[in-house]
Amino acid sequence: MVQSRSTSDVKIDLIPMLIPEALPGAALAFTGAESLEAATGHTLLLHPGQPSEMIVQVKNLADYPLNLNFRVEGDFPQEWCQVGTEGSEILPGEQMQAVLYFQVPVTFFEDQQAILPGKKDTLNLNFRCSVHLHVSSGTEQEKIETSDEFSVCIRPWSLYMEFLPLLYREVDFIGRFMNIFEQAYQPAVDSFNTMWANIDPLTAPNALLPFLAYWVGWQLESGWEIRQQRRLVKRAVELYRWRGTRKGLRLYLHLYTGLPLDEDIANEGDKHISITEPFGNAFILNDAELGNAVLGGGQAYHFAVRLRAKRPNSIHEGLIRRIIEQEKPAYCTYELFIENS
Repeated sequence: MVQSRSTSDVKIDLIPMLIPEALPGAALAFTGAESLEAATGHTLLLHPGQPSEMIVQVKNLADYPLNLNFRVEGDFPQEWCQVGTEGSEILPGEQMQAVLYFQVPVTFFEDQQAILPGKKDTLNLNFRCSVHLHVSSGTEQEKIETSDEFSVCIRPWSLYMEFLPLLYREVDFIGRFMNIFEQAYQPAVDSFNTMWANIDPLTAPNALLPFLAYWVGWQLESGWEIRQQRRLVKRAVELYRWRGTRKGLRLYLHLYTGLPLDEDIANEGDKHISITEPFGNAFILNDAELGNAVLGGGQAYHFAVRLRAKRPNSIHEGLIRRIIEQEKPAYCTYELFIENS
């Protein structure tokens, strides 16, 4: 909706960028406390902490240039409003815009002294504003001052109103009444919607991490970084499933060191986490095929772990050996090599 006002020289149009679904005067049928005069003017809706704008369009109806000067007055704190213009002069038949930037403090409802116990005053949610336009033609004989009025209403942003039929959303009193329940129940709803973050080891608060570790039977190490502990608790069940295998040991070392798994590299010796079973010279039985059998030349149940660190001294050898001892079969032996890539 556009509110217009004209004189012999200028025409003023007020265009709010955010209008309320329910005008304050619609509450008269329920409370009788507000006048229907509020519904006849133009209204700009403001949410605390969110900016809103009122566009003022001015058209020059005269056949000579005009100089414009804007001023905004009202029963609201002046720091809520700032005026932005495209200039001060408007040519004949041309049109220019001014923008009234409104922003209410995010703590508007919390900081009001009117809501303290023992106060008789009520919290004012509706304000009257006026735009004063001083027009001059550059000569002392032509000076005009005109003004136009609009209303500003402050309401908290409400989600519950989206669930009501349009008939009820058009009543301002119902919206304010529903917001009481929204303020009471929405924190519990928000906590429920974000509960997943409290039981995910990667996002849970540090105080909950020991509980999550106990939940999956994982022993936290005080000497480890919190980032490593979170990753290990997250995949603890998977580590249990592959314990005693090459895949399980590689996964554990990957979660601790952060080295890539290199699953796309076929040659085991080229990976950042290499786990190989070394063999020496063996018997050669002409063209006989024995499948995967090896006749001599190796050490039974022995393997080598080779880590290629990205930075020198970034891997704690003692912890690596403790991980290997924990994950390998008891009868196996191993060798550990830590290199810098």
